[in-house]
This record gives sequence, structure tokens and C-alpha cells, in this order.
Amino acid sequence: MDRFNEHFRMDEEAIKVYVAEKLKLFENIEDIKVSEIGDGNINYVFRAEDIKSKKSVVIKQADKLLRSSGRPLDVDRNRIEAEVLKFYGEVASDYVPKVYHYDEVMCALTMEDLSECENLRHGLMKNKIYKNFAEDITTFMVNTLISTMDIVMNPWKKKEDVKKYINVELCDITEKLVFTDPYTNHFGTNIVLDESSEFVKKEIYDDEELVFEAGKLKYKFMNNPQSLLHGDLHSGSIFVTESKTKVIDPEFAFYGPIGYDLGNVVGNLFFSYIHSDIVMSDEAEKRAYLSYLETTIAEIMDKFTEKFIRAYDEKVIDPMAKNPLYKRWMIASILEDAAGMAGTEIIRRTIGDSKVKEIESIESIEVRVYMDKFLILLGKSLIKDRYKIKTGKDYVALIDKIKKLI
Repeated sequence: MDRFNEHFRMDEEAIKVYVAEKLKLFENIEDIKVSEIGDGNINYVFRAEDIKSKKSVVIKQADKLLRSSGRPLDVDRNRIEAEVLKFYGEVASDYVPKVYHYDEVMCALTMEDLSECENLRHGLMKNKIYKNFAEDITTFMVNTLISTMDIVMNPWKKKEDVKKYINVELCDITEKLVFTDPYTNHFGTNIVLDESSEFVKKEIYDDEELVFEAGKLKYKFMNNPQSLLHGDLHSGSIFVTESKTKVIDPEFAFYGPIGYDLGNVVGNLFFSYIHSDIVMSDEAEKRAYLSYLETTIAEIMDKFTEKFIRAYDEKVIDPMAKNPLYKRWMIASILEDAAGMAGTEIIRRTIGDSKVKEIESIESIEVRVYMDKFLILLGKSLIKDRYKIKTGKDYVALIDKIKKLI
């Protein structure tokens, strides 16, 4: 009897049988080497390799229980991820892994192995330079995001897609952990250093204007199905080499505001910036690397705007949206959202329960407190001043401005 006719959480031994007997990817089960490579909080990820042929695949399985806490979570998230990756393969094939198979029973996604690539977050923490990254990630975002706007696609098809990609539980996680708790600690999930607690209270919890502006961004996140988003496009969801960029893990995908994806990418680069500023000892090397990060941040914003305008002119079919004033309004609103969403990403990763390695790797409490202050003030500026932050230069200018406040 086929043991894979009913869902269960697979381990390394089960994966060997799965790829050999169910998927029939490799011939001899004795030649298959499996390792668990996932480090996320939600799913289980395995790499399976035929040690003779050197062929390999990655299998990502959704369990009915959340990996980190054991609480129930809808396994439909893996179906969404598989379908989104297939769609990305149509509009941005150079920037995603190939999908080989999706198993609806086992909730298992089998795809291309990206072992030759490095996690972008880890690479930037090692002060590596990826010259093509800004070019690649902006092409990926423009191609995927503009293709799913009402003004570009058939609005009937768009509304069907919005239903198809409703992602209730994972959106609920974002709404709580990104847009609610960092400003209220209503659910008690924030993790704040004792030494930073008064600063957090003063600068976040007691800042009514900030809480108001973050609430407006939350409302827009929940009620603006502008485009099909990746939904969790941070530097840990991007793999790179010197010549290629690959985006993974769109399990949080849903229809939302374009600025959320763009803001997540840019916001996470500021973690790389402050980490490098702190840990690099050679001043000349530090200045050169920080300059690279500043340039990358600026280029992402400016290249996105440039490419989006070009794609807008080529793809928009809605006659109302072809009005020059409409186009200008649309682009301005996306850039405004991007700045605000970058700020919410920075604040939630600083004081929320899902921190980044750039912060957690620092052992000195004194340095951590400095990082907290820098990142919180930066996030606040991006949220509260988002209406006037439009260009790459505007983002970079915030760095010196915030340093002078600490």
C-alpha cells in the first residue's frame, strides 16, 4: 500500500523513500543522501541527493503543526507557495527555482536545489558584494507585481486570483507580528532588552502619532489587494551568487499593496548596514562596504521606479490608468507605501519575536542597545515621513540623520 496516501510529517528516512518510490526521481534508495536544511519557524525543508549521479532536489513540506510552537496551521500555505512559484516561473523565470512537483496529499513541494547559491543575509554579514543584486531584484519585483494589477490584467481574472490566494492564517501572523504587537505589545510577543525597555516605551508605545501611522499601514495591508505579493521578501528569502539572484519561500503570498514587498527588501538592507558598521574593524574596508550598501539601497529604489514606469507604459490596459496624473499618483502612492513598510519591517525585526541574525549575533549589550536605538529611530522616520521619502538618496540621507540623534 502506498504510504504516501495520507499526510504525515516526513523525516529524512521517509524522504528517501518518497523521492525514490513516489516521485521516482532516483533509482536506488541506497544511493540517496538526505539532510534537513531548513532553519525557519514554519515548515520542514530537506535536500535529497543521489550520491552517484550528483543530482539533487529540495523538498519543502508543510506540517499541520507549526514547527516552532506546535500550534495548528493550515497546510494550504504550501499549495499557495507552489502555485506562486509556478507563476513566477512564467513572468520572472531567471529569478526563482524550478518547480518539479507539488503533492497535494503530503503538502510537499519538490523544486530545484539552489545549493550553489548563498543566503543573501548570510553573505552580507560576511561583507560580500553582489554587483547584480539591485538589478536582479528590481526586475523580479516589477515583473511579478505589475503583472497582477487590475489595470494590467483582466479584472475578472484578478478577482478570481484574489480568492485563490486568500492566505488567512499567514496574513494573520503578519497583521499581529508586523503591524500590531511592535506598537502595542497587545499579544505579549515582543522581546525587548531590559536596557532598551524605557527607550522602546517612549519612542514606540507612547508615540501616539507613530501608532496611528502604523495602524494606517496595517489597514492598507489588509484592504488593498493591489498585486500578488511574495509577502515575506526579506534577505533570508533571497539566494545569490555573484551572477544570479533567486527568490524563494513565497508561502506568505497574497494580494496586497506593492509597497510591502519593496519595503521589505530595502528595510532588511539596513540591518546589513548597521551590522557591518559595528563589526568591521578596518576603517577603509568599512567605508567601502558601507558605500556599497548605500548604493544598493539607493539603486533598488531608483531602479524599481524607473522599471515600473517603463512597464506601466507598456502594459497598462485600463483607459483611466493611462491618464498621466493617474500614473503619477499611482507611483507616488507605491513609493509612499514602500517607505512606510520598510519602517514597519525594521521595527518589528528589532523588538518583535522574529529577530534577524544581524541583531542576535551581537553579544555586547551596550552595542545591542545602540542598534536598537538606531533601528527604532530609523523605522520611525520611514513610517512618519513616508510621504516625502521618494528616491534612493532620501533613504541614504536618513542614515546620517539618525546617527546624529543617538
